[in-house]
Amino acid sequence: MLWRKASIRRARDSLFFLLLAAAITAHAEETSTAPEGPASWSALSLRRTDSGVQATQFWSKGPMLRSETVLAGHKVVTLVRGEDYVAYDAFSRRGISIKRHPDAVARDAPERRPFGNEYELLLARGAEPVGDQDGRVGSFRLTDDFGRRELQVTLDADHVPLRLEVWHRNSNQRSIIDYANWQNSLSIPDSFFEPEADVELEHLSLAEYLALSASPEPVESIPVLHGDLLAPQP
Repeated sequence: MLWRKASIRRARDSLFFLLLAAAITAHAEETSTAPEGPASWSALSLRRTDSGVQATQFWSKGPMLRSETVLAGHKVVTLVRGEDYVAYDAFSRRGISIKRHPDAVARDAPERRPFGNEYELLLARGAEPVGDQDGRVGSFRLTDDFGRRELQVTLDADHVPLRLEVWHRNSNQRSIIDYANWQNSLSIPDSFFEPEADVELEHLSLAEYLALSASPEPVESIPVLHGDLLAPQP
């Protein structure tokens, strides 16, 4: 069994270094005709836990976000734009629209990427550098009451995250998020960040959503996957 576990670890690490090389190469490629307007980004994230792998494709334009995540065979679409946080099931065409907390809206800025901001968030909490690879990729670690988080990120002005490893102290659970296929300077229409006309949404204030989430009555069974964009996180 030991050889099998070692083989799995080697395969996992090989996958990471392939993703790392692809991410750095894609990020380093310059776009000759960058579109005018807010910065745009796209990336794929792979989150691995003991229970499985969760893949999410992200797109952003300025502070607007669209993500598509497959959960239990269903594609969950998340849209964040202005005061609204929208999430719906792409199959049932049903979902929720929640008013975002004013402090979350206040953080929106044309030059600020609404996802992949682990470097900014961890540094604000006191993360420290623990190494770098040829001055291109740095490692940062934060250990606190929550547990331990270690981030590998590009050392240029964009601080593109490549891998985040998390250990939760209370549960002793671990997770790894790998980012790949980073692209920027994309021509994305604003309509890409709006729900399609046939999507049926339940509209809620943030207070209504939090109250329903804490009650036995179920909210429309659509998860809020990017809680930091809905309300500030402690």
